[in-house]
Amino acid sequence: MLLVISFLVYLGLELAPGDAVSHMISPELASTITAEQLDAMREAYGLNQSFLTRYWLWLTSMIQGDMGYSMAGGVAISEIMAKTIPATLELSIVALIFSTIIGCSLGVISALKRGSGTDNSLTVAGMAGVSIPEFFFGLVAILLFAIELKWLPVGGRLLPHYETVWDRIPNIVLPSMVLALMMTAGAMRYARSSMLDVLAKEFITTARSKGMPEWRINILHGFRVALTPVVVLIGFRLPLLIGGSTIIEQVYQWPGIGSMFIRSVRASDYPLVMTISLMYVFVVLTASLIIDVLTALIDPRVRLGKE
Repeated sequence: MLLVISFLVYLGLELAPGDAVSHMISPELASTITAEQLDAMREAYGLNQSFLTRYWLWLTSMIQGDMGYSMAGGVAISEIMAKTIPATLELSIVALIFSTIIGCSLGVISALKRGSGTDNSLTVAGMAGVSIPEFFFGLVAILLFAIELKWLPVGGRLLPHYETVWDRIPNIVLPSMVLALMMTAGAMRYARSSMLDVLAKEFITTARSKGMPEWRINILHGFRVALTPVVVLIGFRLPLLIGGSTIIEQVYQWPGIGSMFIRSVRASDYPLVMTISLMYVFVVLTASLIIDVLTALIDPRVRLGKE
């Protein structure tokens, strides 16, 4: 999977118009540079070699652990990843934790109060949260909390006057909460649907007939089984968060991997684009493996390696 996807991404970059050299040259200098000078620059960066040759050289270097250097900035890609990945993980994990706790809780409440005003209100809110684009929520949050109320700052992660971790908390509140809001709606709908399905099962009826307390039936028996599809959703949300936080990072000028990916694509920075793409694919495949293991641990009906 990693090999096939890396080849397809590299092929897509090859088919895109322009190259890294054309993006390095400013419009003012473009008219003064001769074709021979452009060819010399492409030769220096190895862009005159064939597509398969360049792909093979990149692949062998990656296998050996050498990520190479950014063609746009000349900085080691390992240094770029070391600076941007922690910022994206910080944003994504905070959003994932809040959305999981709030979404599952609201979904269970909605299922237990099926047909009531609370259920209907939460259902409408969930549909609105799934339907409205996240950049819209981001802009509204900026207007309300940063400009009008002036409660929270907007933009940036590490400012010069920051001395402790606590100094960074106000900056992460808005982007993480907006990102969590979109995930909360999806988690709530999944949890509600799954909980309603489990509550209709025969083992729940049997547990009630034995006189077990309602909270024990709902939480220990119902919610545990209903959590299985929610875990699958949450597991696949983490890699999607890492890649899908690009819009929020752009809105809030968050220096994460998503913003860096956008800049590298615009600059046709092949080594950096390939490294980030490969990281995305690796995270998705790893999340798939973890989900299989967690599903077997949560749901006793599922056992890996057994019929």
